[in-house]
Amino acid sequence: MKEDFLHFLWKFRKFDFINLRTIEGEKVELIDPGEHNLEAGPDFSAAKIKIGNTLWVGNVEIHIKASDWNRHRHQFDLAYNTVILHVVYVNDQEIRTASGLIIPTIELKNRINEDIWNRYQSLAENLALIPCHHFIHQVPKIKKNSWLARMIVERLESKTNHLEEVWEWNARSWEPTFYQMMGHGFGMRSNRVAFEMLARALPLSIVLKHRDDLFQLEALFFGQAGMLDRAFIDTYPQQLKKEYIFLRKKYNLKPIKASAWKFLRMRPASFPTIRIAQFARLWFQRPYLFREVIENESIEWYYQTFKIKSSSYWENHYVFDKKSNAKSKYIGKGTINIILINILAPMLFLYGQKIGNDLFVDRAIRLLEQLPAEKNSLIAKWNSLGWEVETAAESQGLIHLKNEYCTNKKCTNCAIGNSILKGE
Repeated sequence: MKEDFLHFLWKFRKFDFINLRTIEGEKVELIDPGEHNLEAGPDFSAAKIKIGNTLWVGNVEIHIKASDWNRHRHQFDLAYNTVILHVVYVNDQEIRTASGLIIPTIELKNRINEDIWNRYQSLAENLALIPCHHFIHQVPKIKKNSWLARMIVERLESKTNHLEEVWEWNARSWEPTFYQMMGHGFGMRSNRVAFEMLARALPLSIVLKHRDDLFQLEALFFGQAGMLDRAFIDTYPQQLKKEYIFLRKKYNLKPIKASAWKFLRMRPASFPTIRIAQFARLWFQRPYLFREVIENESIEWYYQTFKIKSSSYWENHYVFDKKSNAKSKYIGKGTINIILINILAPMLFLYGQKIGNDLFVDRAIRLLEQLPAEKNSLIAKWNSLGWEVETAAESQGLIHLKNEYCTNKKCTNCAIGNSILKGE
């Protein structure tokens, strides 16, 4: 048994109330269980409980064993002096507050409904990808959809954590933050760290000084990526190297190591060389991109803006000095979708939060609702459970549900799990 199960029982009053008394024998009447506290401090706050003839308003602490109070060192913590009731599964020890007072205690050991306990064990011990997969069809669709809406927001909030760190690092300036996070997006899974390193090694302020010259931008990007530090056969990389040597000295630049980039087990169209060329082209065409993103919300505009074609040298090359069959290298729609899901939507969400404008928060969610759901084994599993996943908003919400709740067996903190445990 875990404490979160006892929290569930207390929060939803799912235990036997008949002749409820403290260990000392005083009658207990639960009027309001209080607010569930997921941060530090007592487990429930502002609870209303009548003990004997006295109505108490205060905090409730819950443990599996009463002795856990001392094991957690609450007897020395003044924050726990406000606890009015100690709820335990087994009362194995008398406990006191830091001020020396004995706290009234109730024991739940013989007051738990057997059906609820069996359902809890079934979820807690299930090793399946989705622990409630045998029960989820019993949960009303309206409850599942309501919880999914919350998961979508939580997913966006979790993705803004790194964004906010980058924003703070950039002195809360939006354009360079967006520039660096777009680098993160262009790197996809294999090269996102290297790409973000590149974007930091080549500040947007320098990029903007050369925004009208694609050749100079490519020299800067490839040079800072550490990819021009060798001898070349082709004229074009030779010219890039010569230009970069001049620009590097001018701006006192320090490139990242070429070893940071990964090419193995990757489609040639996704090679970092191609992505860097497309990234340079993007800032050549849209030097103040975040400003434009804020002003436009059409999904068609996004697709048109990010359908970037690399420069002519890359039409018959995937790497320097190695010719290939001629082919225009555009960013595909699938890649654009990934960038919109992982960078654009969270960026709009954070921007709306920071400027206090919910219109951008709503735009972030609407953007996800216009994009198709990701296709992977996890989403296939949700589909097999009768959840028809059609949009990226839904798939992102379900990814968050699985990663943060199912994997960690937080069924008692999940509205779907609660519904199953309560037998609704």
